[in-house]
Order: sequence, then C-alpha cells, then structure tokens
Amino acid sequence: MARRRRSTIGGWWLALGLALGCAGAPDAPEPAGVQEISWVSEQERAEGPPHARWNMVAELRADLSAQRHASDGAGRAWLELAEDGSGDQATAGQAGSWTIIYEAGPLGVVEGGAVGLQVSPFWGWSTPQVEHPQGLGYTVVEHAGPGSLRGLSLQAATWGDQLLGIAVMGRSLEPRERLRIRYGAGPAGAMADRFAEDAARLWITVDGDGDGVRAVLEDSPSVRVLAGPPATLVLTLPGTLTPRGQGRLTIAAVDSSGNHVPTVTGDIELEVLPAGLGLPASVRLRPEDDGVLSIELTAAEEGLYRVRARGPEGLLGQSNPMLVSDRVPRVLFGDLHGHSDLSDGTGSTADYFAYARDVAGLDFAALTDHDHWGMRFLDSHPELWEQSLEEGRRQHQPGRFVVVHGYEWTSWIYGHRHVLFFDDSPRLYSSLDPRYESPAGLWRALRGQRALTIAHHSGGGPIPTDWSVPPDPELEPLVEVASVHGVSEAMDAPGVIYQPIQGNFARDALDLGYELGFMGGGDSHDGHPGLAWLASNQGGLVATLDADLSRDGLYDALRSRRIYATNGVRALLFSTLDGQPMGSRVAPTQLGRLVIFAVGDAPLQAVEVIRGGRIVQHIPATDQSMVQTTLELQDLVQGEYVYVRVLQRNGGLAVSSPFFVRAEPATMPGPPARTP
Repeated sequence: MARRRRSTIGGWWLALGLALGCAGAPDAPEPAGVQEISWVSEQERAEGPPHARWNMVAELRADLSAQRHASDGAGRAWLELAEDGSGDQATAGQAGSWTIIYEAGPLGVVEGGAVGLQVSPFWGWSTPQVEHPQGLGYTVVEHAGPGSLRGLSLQAATWGDQLLGIAVMGRSLEPRERLRIRYGAGPAGAMADRFAEDAARLWITVDGDGDGVRAVLEDSPSVRVLAGPPATLVLTLPGTLTPRGQGRLTIAAVDSSGNHVPTVTGDIELEVLPAGLGLPASVRLRPEDDGVLSIELTAAEEGLYRVRARGPEGLLGQSNPMLVSDRVPRVLFGDLHGHSDLSDGTGSTADYFAYARDVAGLDFAALTDHDHWGMRFLDSHPELWEQSLEEGRRQHQPGRFVVVHGYEWTSWIYGHRHVLFFDDSPRLYSSLDPRYESPAGLWRALRGQRALTIAHHSGGGPIPTDWSVPPDPELEPLVEVASVHGVSEAMDAPGVIYQPIQGNFARDALDLGYELGFMGGGDSHDGHPGLAWLASNQGGLVATLDADLSRDGLYDALRSRRIYATNGVRALLFSTLDGQPMGSRVAPTQLGRLVIFAVGDAPLQAVEVIRGGRIVQHIPATDQSMVQTTLELQDLVQGEYVYVRVLQRNGGLAVSSPFFVRAEPATMPGPPARTP
C-alpha cells in the first residue's frame, strides 16, 4: 500500500482544500512507516447526508489521531526588531515586512524535518513565497547561527495559501540553532491583514522528527495590526424606548473595513431628527475616550427618532431609527454568532466583547468559536475554552450588556450549529467525539440544560444543514437565516447564500413541517460582531421582542421565537396574527388578521407576506421610512405558516419568525403581544 505523507497542524488550510501531501520539499524523502488509512468508511459515505464533506472529515479525524513527536512544535520564535524598534506592527490592508527568528528546541529538527511559516489564510495576508523577489510576500530564509551553515540545505517553498515550508536537508538542525525568516523582504513587502488586532500571530510550525506530522509552536510571535484611516462614524440608538425612558447613544469611529479607530479626537456635532432626546448639540472625543462615546439620553415624547453626526476630518454618521412608544414591544438587538483568534477569527476574546458593546452598541452577544477548527482546537485545549468562558463572565452586565456563552459544533457531515448556553459553567461537546458527532448525540448531551442549538448557513456554502434530521423541538426551535455567508431564508431572498442548494433553505425546512423561528447572526471572523456587514456587505442580527436584558429574558424570547432576523441592518419589525406575537401557534380560522408595522434603517422598498411557501402579498413602500398595514388572510388551515419579509432599497433585509397555524393551543412561553 502506498505511503502517504500527512501534514497536520490544526486545520486552517483544510478550509481551503489544500493538499496534505506537502509536508516537505518535492524531493524530500518519504518518512518511514506512514500508511494510507481510510478515516471514513464506505458505509458512512453511502448512508450519510448527500452534501457531507467526507474528505474534510477524513483529514480532521487523521489530525486527531496523529501522534506528535516531542520535537514537533518545539523551540521558540520571536520578532527581530530594527534598530529604531520598529518591526512589530502593521497597518490594516497595507504592506510591510517582518523578520522572525526561529530557534530549534532541545531535540532539534532532523534531516527531512521541516519548519513552517503559516499566516492566516482567511484574510489579506500575502502568501509567503520564494520565487518572485519583486512580488508580494517574497520571503528570504537564512541560517542565523550559531555555528556554520556547512552541510545544511534549507529548501523553502510555498506549500499552500499563506503557508511557507522550509525543509531541513543535508543534516539536522541542531538544538538552539537558528533560522531567520524575512517575510516581505522584497520591495513590494507583504500585505497585512485587513482587520486590526493587538496580536496577529505569525504561526511557526515544526515537524521535528521528519514523519510529516507537524505541530504549532504555541508561543509563535505576533504583530499588532493597526486600523487604517477613519472613514465613518457609527451611531447606535436603542431600537425602542418608552416615553420618559432612558437609553444610550453610542458613537464610534471606524475605518473602511469596520476596524475601530481609537485615535480620533475632536468635536462631534449632533442633530436629532426630530428635535428632542435631551442630547447636547455637540460632544467631544478626547484622547482617553479611545474613539468611542456613550451618551445618556431621555425620550420625552413619542415619535420616531434618528441622530446625525458630523465629526473631525469630515467624518459623518447617522443612527438607526429609534421608536419611542409604549404601544410596541421592547426591541433588543444582538449577535449570537461570531469568532475570535481562539479559532479562525481575528482579535482577542476581550476585544470581541468590547467591540460588540462599545462600537456596535449591541444589547447582547455570544462568542461561538469552533470546537475543532483553527490553529489550535478548543476541544483539545480546555484552557482556551475556559478562557472564552472567563472573559464572557467578566464582560456580562445584566441590564446593560448580556453575554451568552457558546461555541460552534463544526460538523462537516450534518452541517454547522452554534450551541448557546444560558448558565455560567457549560461543557463543550466536540463534533469529532463519536458520542456527539451526530445531532442526536449532541441533543442527548444537552438535554436538561438551559441550552439551544442553531443551524446556520443551511442553504449552501460552506456546508448545508442536513434537514433529513428533524430539529429537536426543545433544543432547536430556531434557525439562522442571515450571516456573512449570505441569506438562507429562501432562494428568492436578496443576497442569497453562495453555492445555494435548491430545496435546502429555511423555508424548505418549514415546508417539511418544522416549527423554526428566524434569527440572524454575524458569523463574523473579523472581530466586528454586530457590524460584520461593513466589510462583507452581508451580516446578521437577531432582534428580540419583549425580552428582559438578562440571560433568562433572552432564553425565554428565543425559545418562544419572539424574534426576527436581519442581515445586519437595524430595521424595526412588529407583526401579530390574530393578536399573537411572531413565532406563535395560531388556531385555524376562516379569516386571520395580520398586523404589520415596519421601519427601515434606510429607505424601504417593500414588505412581503409569505404564506405556505409563496409570496402572497407584495406591498410597495410609498413612505420611504415605514410601512404600516393590516391584512386579512382567508382560510388559514392546519399546517400552514405565515411570515413577513421587509426589503430595503440598499439590500437590507428583515424577516419575522413565522406564525404556525396549528389546532393545538400555543405552548411556548411569552407575554401577550401588543398591537403596534
């Protein structure tokens, strides 16, 4: 049987489909004893879902079982700075150069082993390359002592996107012997990440014993990526307030990719439309404000309010609409799906929550890093999972900003789900653990806990949901229909998900009889929860109705489906059917009364009513800002569903949770709806 070279370090390149047969230079000798092993059985392939990504499953299982030598991932590395102290920073989206020193560990690196430079393959870092000195990412690898280069041959080559391999040939790299890796050594330099963060890792990997299995150097050096020049002001108001209620206006400066710019200072002029809210005519950003402000306001009178701002350097911004009324349910906005540098995202856990609260002005958020994806895995690094939980506990402020714990169950068989916990000490159940690798196994483990699972990007890439498995009615009452990947609500939606699969959208799941509420989630990997659409032109938010700003309040609203989804916009959407809130069961009737009140955060295009899989009403927006109407729906029969879709002229989208026509009485908890 042919031997097969495995190069497993933790899965970044797997998302890009990079071959694993590239652990050494093309002419490097094959390691002894590595056998071809089938990690997916023919029975699994035959009986599994049609869109399962079995090659991905096989590579992840192989990585999980790979035996790593003590020399794999050993040694240390650091940035070599210039005489003026520079060399440890970058500016987002701009070119630079960085020099890394790698020092071999106590066992060295044998002849036929390898050292690798892996920069993030998910963003804008240039691929390290040695073939084109004038091109981006040109990299020079040198021996840096101690001792002589004699007998040592360093064969550097690009092994895949953002991955440079350095095969050690001729002799071993001895303990404490060093390599110098100059990334961006040519005149073009190397392009940095588009997204700012304090510690962007330049990962070093080591296959110390030459068997083709490499491991990450845990303490790989990092570069601080600074935001680009400020481009706009982000202004955020509460979705709703009651008369004489108090709230906050948040103001933050961001660059063209949504990165928070902490260096902006100066006066900001405010204009309230219509006048009111008790806001000053101007406020000042001071150096100690780090580019963000939070200003208390009081809503004296009913009305629909917006705030415009003009800041230093000509920066402009306009807030979302805020409805002041005691006749509508309270609206809270959150993002319950996103990633940090604990898996395949950008930025730290602390920065993630700070951005959600202070820049995006969210009411609640969850960090849902992957269980088994990225450079290091949560399921095999319990200290990283605990780090995520501890930061969430620290940032949680009931009544001000609520943190929900979570992670992503990253199944390449049945589709991805993020798991949300509404208690403080949850356990992670890995999608690669045979006990939890199916949805049924996951739900068995979660039974009895205050937890929810949310299937996402169900309509297409990167992997669709296997809807042949009925969602658990207790643990999975919702589906995510909008994110950075696009919209999975229906094939006729704007901004539909990439690689769409006809018949696999959320509406198709409703046609199967599943009772699922609709939520949006950013699935942001750029460190920008709540504002992922700024860089991706797609995003996702969930809006709750009549929920307390607490974990208990959010849990009740989500379970009862008193929510609606947006693709990142802060549109307001209120709808009742026969007096029941969205997400409810309603009794069959000859004549149902559907009330709709929608307000866009940009000019509206239309409001649509979807019934039983078809668009039955298309109501053009004659008023640019809102649509308010009451419709009569005839002959609502058992098994039907009805929901409302709001379209903005700029591509913004809001979708209500469906109403389910059932003879059974409503069983979900929740307060009675108030008519808009």
